[in-house]
Amino acid sequence: MTDNAISCAERPAGGIGFFERYLSIWVALCIVAGIALGNLFPGLFSFLAGLEYASVNLVVAVLIWAMVFPMMVNVDFASLSHIGDRPKGLVLTLVVNWLIKPFTMAALGVLFFQYVFAPWIEPVDAQQYIAGLILLGAAPCTAMVFVWSQLTRGDATYTLVQVSLNDVVMIFAFAPIVALLLGVTDIAVPWETLLLATGLYVVIPLVAGVLTRKWLTARANGAEAEAAVTRFTSSLKPVSVIGLLVTVVLLFGFQGHVIVARPVLIVLIAVPLLLQSYGIFFLTYFAARIWKVPFNVAAPCALIGTSNFFELAVAVAISLFGLNSGAALATVVGVLVEVPVMLSLVAFANRTRDWFPQS
Repeated sequence: MTDNAISCAERPAGGIGFFERYLSIWVALCIVAGIALGNLFPGLFSFLAGLEYASVNLVVAVLIWAMVFPMMVNVDFASLSHIGDRPKGLVLTLVVNWLIKPFTMAALGVLFFQYVFAPWIEPVDAQQYIAGLILLGAAPCTAMVFVWSQLTRGDATYTLVQVSLNDVVMIFAFAPIVALLLGVTDIAVPWETLLLATGLYVVIPLVAGVLTRKWLTARANGAEAEAAVTRFTSSLKPVSVIGLLVTVVLLFGFQGHVIVARPVLIVLIAVPLLLQSYGIFFLTYFAARIWKVPFNVAAPCALIGTSNFFELAVAVAISLFGLNSGAALATVVGVLVEVPVMLSLVAFANRTRDWFPQS
């Protein structure tokens, strides 16, 4: 989840901003608004759904870019020069995010939607929800982890390194992993659409962010260079916030008739997401403890695997399966549960700080 896309108020030193702390409330309000508008004005939402080209909805594409681009400007690939400073943490990050998390999320999706919830879910719908969960599992957090790291007094340099490294890996690994898992679960994979979505929502904004950051820092020196980047991204915060909230309204507007008919559906989708989030955190956290990783590395290391880059998951779900799909709905439910989960895990990490070396 992006830091800039969800922060519209000044964050107190060492804390989390007002908007971020109550993100689930804002998302819940937007869900209610979207459902109401979708049922009141179905013609409007049908018109918006038709504004697409090459399987990309133009309205949603603009909104996703508004959320993703500021986050990409914050990524500093120069930090990769510190890649060897905290090797244990990076090993855990890479193994959990790319070799464990996507596969456990797919397994939980299959378990719940093809077996546990099978009496209440149509097989076609179940495949869609599984696809949405797979997309979330294959998209690790790329910026909101800075907030979680700050709240646990994590190593800022290490956090920046892991985010930058994850972005590099995502360029090459996201599409193949998604295609593999969708194929294993017997979901048709339109490769051209998947690659287009990856390029449109990862590669292009990342390149644009790198070039923008280079331009900003070239005009300043030393500490002022980073301040220039901060001022630039801060100026985009209102646009990013609007992008996030309008995206949620639109997605639930398109799904409004489904939600009204089956309100329990949101709860069913949330169950595997909650199990995955807590399971991945504790797996990474206790692995870091056994490996004697310092707390200021262990905490952000565990939290980055727990959080998701939901903007990418939403965008790809829409591109692959459509605005009205169960896959798109599942990715948005991830936003609803993420912040309360992450805050609870931050609190747990801070209470267990003395379990780890402190250097």
